[in-house]
Amino acid sequence: MEKNARSIFNANFTDQRYTNFLNDIEREFNHRPTFRIAETPVFIDLDLKAKVFDACNQITDTIIRPDFKELTAKAIRPEFVVPNETEHSLFLQYDFGVCEEDGELIPKLIEVQGFPTLYFYQDLIAKKYREHFEIAENYSHLAKGLTSEEYKALLRRVIVGSHDPKNVILLETEPEIQPTQIDFLCTSRELGIKTICVSDLKKEGKDVYYEHDGKKIGVHRIYNRVIFDELIGRKDLKREFRFNDEADVEWAGHPHWFFRISKFSIPLFRNKYVPRTYFLDQLDRMPEDLENFVLKPLYSFSGSGVVFNVKPEHFNAIEDPSNFILQEKVKYSPVVQGLDDKIKCEIRMLLIWEPGEPRPRIVNNLARLSRGEMIGVKYNKDKTWVGGSVAFFQQDR
Repeated sequence: MEKNARSIFNANFTDQRYTNFLNDIEREFNHRPTFRIAETPVFIDLDLKAKVFDACNQITDTIIRPDFKELTAKAIRPEFVVPNETEHSLFLQYDFGVCEEDGELIPKLIEVQGFPTLYFYQDLIAKKYREHFEIAENYSHLAKGLTSEEYKALLRRVIVGSHDPKNVILLETEPEIQPTQIDFLCTSRELGIKTICVSDLKKEGKDVYYEHDGKKIGVHRIYNRVIFDELIGRKDLKREFRFNDEADVEWAGHPHWFFRISKFSIPLFRNKYVPRTYFLDQLDRMPEDLENFVLKPLYSFSGSGVVFNVKPEHFNAIEDPSNFILQEKVKYSPVVQGLDDKIKCEIRMLLIWEPGEPRPRIVNNLARLSRGEMIGVKYNKDKTWVGGSVAFFQQDR
């Protein structure tokens, strides 16, 4: 990690500045995120940056293969089939744990995701870090050559497109209680689109609409943020709109890519940045070093159902091995120097694949800091210098 930027940040850090930083984020929308926001951003030097970008490009090389749809066809279960699938995913995220091998830092793939994340909030939080702390000008959270204005214009282009914003919605399940609500608020402000609960969508034939002030507002394009795992568990929600219905809507992020680019696709990647990963039903025998693997269900969200200390008896309890992968553990290294000791770090790279372009492009990032075994922002309770953050990458002069 970049030591000079870290030294300057730590030397000038105070609890009061951090409090002011959090209060400023809350004032933006009169809303404080329920997840923990870290005291610090992450500073990535040119060497680690080159490796992260190389890892992204090698993973992308597999995703843009002409046969990728064929290779991931089984990822979409019959009950999840949605009409009007797009040619490729609009949004991609690659999660890397920062590790150490042979004395050097290296990113190791944790997850991939063909689904939107906190695209607008990550630009906001980077801005707030800059306003409240010392961040050198030759560091950026955005890809080289991309300004905040250009970044938001790109998002407007791929999410709203040529439609009137009033006919474009961000779709979620009870958005007002989601931990990511801060991003919905950012998105609505920047794009002028409404955030709608899936239970509030209505249909007449193939037409989709919602009601506002007693009027029917037609929905022509959906920026989908609904997590299927969560929706399936919400038997209490009364819904008129069903994803597998024929409907005259476009998808800004077609739901199929949530399944295709996921844990299901990780065994397809073969490079030095990807840990050994196998479909459980395709294993002839268990690895001899089973203690170095984790067992992950294909259809789960936010770490649910993951077994970290795998034992042979875990396999006997699995009814359908085709729904699981066995993945080599990624051993995070404490690399971010806090005020006391070093902290583990995970970097999520945010990509956009515009229609008509040959491959996706890296645009932004999200960082998570942890002192425990689990990295997600809902873990590490009662600890400091942990939680959600953003990385600033050193730029070439």
